[in-house]
Amino acid sequence: MNGPARYRAMFDGLAARGEGAFVPFLVLGDPDPATSAELIRALVRGGADALELGFPFSDPIADGPVIQAAATRALAGGFGAADGWAILAAARQEHPAIPIGLLVYANLVMHQGPEAFFRSAAAAGVDSVLVADAPMLESGPIAAAARAHRIAPVCIAPPNADDRRLARIARASEGYVYVTSRPGVTGADAALRSEARGLIERLGRLGAAPSLLGFGIATPEHVRDAIGLGAAGAISGSAVVRHIAQHPPGAGLSEAVERFTREMKAATR
Repeated sequence: MNGPARYRAMFDGLAARGEGAFVPFLVLGDPDPATSAELIRALVRGGADALELGFPFSDPIADGPVIQAAATRALAGGFGAADGWAILAAARQEHPAIPIGLLVYANLVMHQGPEAFFRSAAAAGVDSVLVADAPMLESGPIAAAARAHRIAPVCIAPPNADDRRLARIARASEGYVYVTSRPGVTGADAALRSEARGLIERLGRLGAAPSLLGFGIATPEHVRDAIGLGAAGAISGSAVVRHIAQHPPGAGLSEAVERFTREMKAATR
């Protein structure tokens, strides 16, 4: 089963059960590769419908301080690309059906070269790749390399997208569209902005892949609100990653992440 097909199967199954998707995010290698691999298991045990996993990067311009700190922890521990591919391959072997998305920055793709990067991603079992800082007008070669390896390219739909830009995002995204609840960088919010409803409705009229709402998803109420705004599900990053900063490895970290995931997933039903 290729990347887009795993997402279709997930969304079809959730729709049949009347549920939305809960998709947690972690930075690979945070705080170390072994703990990172165990945390992925905790997310799946907690009921995650799909995974979004990030390669740590020194200048993550789309991320707020919580995820920036996670990337710093991983890199300070000596994390390298080989560690990331190994963690992803192990996760795919352990969880053959769950969609696995990768969030990266363009420098990482271009340093290896799009063809080689997506060959590595396909070998590791990745289903989708979102290149957070790749401009739409310059992302053609990256998207082409992704599709050549049967990996779904995913685009971010910001709240200020005009109709022309949104149509390009709808055409370019496969698997899902990452809809941001507000401008700026990642981080937990007190409340979601209702403007996302119109954006999600416009994407639906354009025939886009299902929308997952991110940026600011920190509580079960946020998950319920995201689905109420018309999203097919919600992505939570900073709120998950914060547990790693608060719990040293081995001090109840896996249990805390699993419990948080289970609470967030329950809000999709």
